[in-house]
Amino acid sequence: MSTEPNAPTPSVVDRVRVIEPGDAVVACAVLGETPVLALGEGELLFAGTEARRVTAHPGGVILAAASDGSRLLTGGDDGRVVETIADGTTRELFSGKAWVDTVALGPSGAAAWSAGKTVYALTGKGEPKTLVAPSTPGGIAFAPKGLRLAIAHYGGVTLWFPNASTKPERLEWKGSHLPVTWSPDGRFIVTAMHEPQLHGWRVADGANMRMAGYPGRVRQMSWTATGNGLASAGAQSLIVWPFTGKDGPMGKQPAIFASAASRISAVACHPATEITAIGFEDGLILLVRLSDGAEILVKPPGAGMVTALAWAARGSTLVYGTGGGAAGVLTL
Repeated sequence: MSTEPNAPTPSVVDRVRVIEPGDAVVACAVLGETPVLALGEGELLFAGTEARRVTAHPGGVILAAASDGSRLLTGGDDGRVVETIADGTTRELFSGKAWVDTVALGPSGAAAWSAGKTVYALTGKGEPKTLVAPSTPGGIAFAPKGLRLAIAHYGGVTLWFPNASTKPERLEWKGSHLPVTWSPDGRFIVTAMHEPQLHGWRVADGANMRMAGYPGRVRQMSWTATGNGLASAGAQSLIVWPFTGKDGPMGKQPAIFASAASRISAVACHPATEITAIGFEDGLILLVRLSDGAEILVKPPGAGMVTALAWAARGSTLVYGTGGGAAGVLTL
């Protein structure tokens, strides 16, 4: 941590309710007020006051998950896409033969996923709309408004209106693009690449923006509460790129916080205040206040790489999980 050796970091460790999921944690969510852990072997652990388990992918492995606070969408190596709501009810949205590699949730009940090179978008009643991507998608994401989908793949991003007959648009940049995210105002799209860098586009005119300097691949990104900054994992410090003004981060330097010995593997910004939760490859978890860089210890190192962090919609609860099967819930 970046604090002086003799200056103890404030801690909320004693306020964390420790959970023992008994499996690697793939993703976290908070459905309503209930923390939920998506586990590698196909189960969902509802970690409320009375824990219970729901088998979303019997005999399968959960490969991808997304949540909007009321639904948790999971995709697995069983070729199924399953929607789970806060009371534990599950609904199969799709069943195929290929692994489901990516999933996304959108406005008005929309959902999307990819299997192989095919992207499916369910935007209402009836069968999903489909689009064949140029290569296997590394990530998909709905725009914050409207039913427009960004599909990251080799060579750039495809923008697709599933309910329209218009030809999809292409934002091009060489290389393999993996997770993708829209800025909250819809003006920018950013991907994490196979190489240790981010790449962005201004949607209005396709202007490119390259964000480099990472020692490792960026696996997670999260927009700050104001939407003016993009926090990213991939380095030994938290890197937050500025997205104010019409040019976003072009020609600007990022803000850097919370240096540590291990790389950051997970990041989740608080939904209402300028605080970011960061998890490291050695299991350490911190809260970082972006106004002055102040740090609070949530979890000391140990129990494997932090793989998932998620806030409740109102920011009252933080849930975390690790690849080593550790998990916990912090109530603020």
